[in-house]
Amino acid sequence: MTSLSSSDTRTISSVAVLGCGTMGSGIATVSAAAGCSVLMLDLTAEAAEKGASAVPEEHRDLISTGTFEDDMDKIANCDWICEVIVEDLEIKRSLFEKVEAARRDGSIVTSNTSGILLKEITKGFDERLCQDVAITHFFNPVTVMKLLELVPGEKTTPDVVETLARFAAEKLNKGVVHAKDTVNFIGNRIGCYFLLSALHKAKPFLADGMTQETIDAVLGQPVGVPPTGVYGLIDLIGLDVMDLVGKNMAANLPDSDWGRACAEFPPAEQAMLDRGQLGRKSGGGFAKVTKLEDGSKKKETFDLVAEEWRPSTAPDLEGVPAGLGEVLFTETDHGRLAWDIFGGTLRYASDLVPEIADDIVNVDRAMRWGFNWTQGPFELIDSIGAERIRAKIEATGGEVTGMLRVLTESGSPTFYRNDGSECLGPDGQWHAVPAES
Repeated sequence: MTSLSSSDTRTISSVAVLGCGTMGSGIATVSAAAGCSVLMLDLTAEAAEKGASAVPEEHRDLISTGTFEDDMDKIANCDWICEVIVEDLEIKRSLFEKVEAARRDGSIVTSNTSGILLKEITKGFDERLCQDVAITHFFNPVTVMKLLELVPGEKTTPDVVETLARFAAEKLNKGVVHAKDTVNFIGNRIGCYFLLSALHKAKPFLADGMTQETIDAVLGQPVGVPPTGVYGLIDLIGLDVMDLVGKNMAANLPDSDWGRACAEFPPAEQAMLDRGQLGRKSGGGFAKVTKLEDGSKKKETFDLVAEEWRPSTAPDLEGVPAGLGEVLFTETDHGRLAWDIFGGTLRYASDLVPEIADDIVNVDRAMRWGFNWTQGPFELIDSIGAERIRAKIEATGGEVTGMLRVLTESGSPTFYRNDGSECLGPDGQWHAVPAES
């Protein structure tokens, strides 16, 4: 057996995409646009052809298709083999066995998973695979979203990470963040905690008469999140996808993690899931739009208290300050909502470094590039004022922990200094901020 060491140079000019659904087609598209030859394989020839048909015509001549059964031997010609199949651990492991038998030495193998741990996928595989394997978590739609989370395993050689990072940045025009092999990586760990915790923490505000439209509006632009807020974003993602994320959290997070408390849906949302009311993909989730005969549109909201559809209403933002994050410090229902949910998310992010990433920079970039936040959580804390955040935590009976504690002990007012060229590390020292990919 031969292998490549970190001193060897790998290049990627040919790609195998295993799984030709929406994500697989997106990865094939950006790879072909980068000038790579792309082999697309799926269970059936029809599925592979359907996936290839989504690739723009100008790149179609670089695409070939086939099936796992008949054409797996062709991956021996590919520099990078990217698995993009269903989020099921055992199915992924079964496909990896076929990949390992067919690939050539030195080819890079990755899984495009949104949260399954690499160590679970590769458990029991020999070093030949483990040194060449990583997670490449693209965000959907691949052709639009900038973020790529890159996650190595314990035995992955440095040149694999270097090659993937360089290729993704220079050829695929992606923003690469370096994550660790932990539950849901960076973006989904924080972003989905925000969404799932909001479903639970919004309940008393709904019971007191605050509308879902208002909750979405408060938890949107006023805190630096896109205007879809919570319910609108879950409708876009799909309640079924959020359920899978929650199940992964429940199965893998430690008991002390805040995410465990919100991993399961509240009763009203669980009932929506049970009857297939998933979001835009099902024609409606928390909201729906119906086109009327006269050409106009009727927008409705599914009232989570009454559990029935009603006409959508305008949000009530009276008294919400315009400044970024200022709502967190207002003594109103809007302010309490924002602090309970978004303030809690900032505290959660503070506690996750260095668990999910070695530094705050990768966390901030993941949330900007993957969830379109105006700023990442540590950038937001700098903008809002860390001292104000600390004072609010203590005033509400909380404890200052994680990177917020490191910041306090450092004596610095901010996580970034020198015009953003340096950042505070979990070791309490200052480090140079790497250039954006």
